[in-house]
Amino acid sequence: MRLINVVPRRGTAVALAALPFAAVALAYGVFSAIRLAENPNDKLLPALSTMVEAVRGLAFHADSRTGVFVFWADTGASLERLLIALAVATTAALVIGLIMGLLPLAGALLGPFVAVVSMAPPLALLPILFIVMGLGEASKITLIVVGSLPFLIRDLALRVGELPKEQLLKAQTLGASSWQIAIRVVLPQMLPRLIDAVRLSLGPAWLFLIAAEAIASDSGLGYRIFLMRRYLAMDVILPYVAWITFLAFLSDAALRRLQTRAFPWFAAARAS
Repeated sequence: MRLINVVPRRGTAVALAALPFAAVALAYGVFSAIRLAENPNDKLLPALSTMVEAVRGLAFHADSRTGVFVFWADTGASLERLLIALAVATTAALVIGLIMGLLPLAGALLGPFVAVVSMAPPLALLPILFIVMGLGEASKITLIVVGSLPFLIRDLALRVGELPKEQLLKAQTLGASSWQIAIRVVLPQMLPRLIDAVRLSLGPAWLFLIAAEAIASDSGLGYRIFLMRRYLAMDVILPYVAWITFLAFLSDAALRRLQTRAFPWFAAARAS
């Protein structure tokens, strides 16, 4: 039997998925033990127990100066910025992408501009945003929107262009206006594809968020990581990085489940 035809069973698939994580954890444990045996004060690869104690202190003990639980305050601040920015970018991309993909005149007008703007590195715009908008929340949210929006628009416009032309011709034959075609024919088919595009944007969105928080913020996961960097506090930095990764994974899983529950026909069509 050829390897391309070997499909693992569910239990085997779970075991295979867990194997790389176990290998990374084992490698970390071995190298951490080696370094700590040579130097008990080594900060580069802290022991697991040290990281647990550090996170416990931040998550379950209020800060003596501010009275807040630092870990959860950082998480809430970062998630608030990320969700607002993605909501704005997704809404704008849905409107602009539909217009560009459905109307040739709009595509000719906006297509080249969006293509050029999408090539500009968003992080290079961060100083400009801080100068123009200040160091508040608006500049951080705007960076995520600017970084995510062009990709979402281009992806959605391309997906609209891939729709079978027969659908649009039949709708016009039945007397549908451009507005009706957009709302009743194109939009329902684009929503699950938009969720796919947002899932692909999660990684860059987190990158822009962490960069903005690291440069100018007094709260957030990115702010805490770069603050702890000054003290070589790897027992805080590593758990924070793992927590960000876990949050991104949860966001992706939630979007995937939303897509499956809200658009079962799309999942069936993709499986076939």
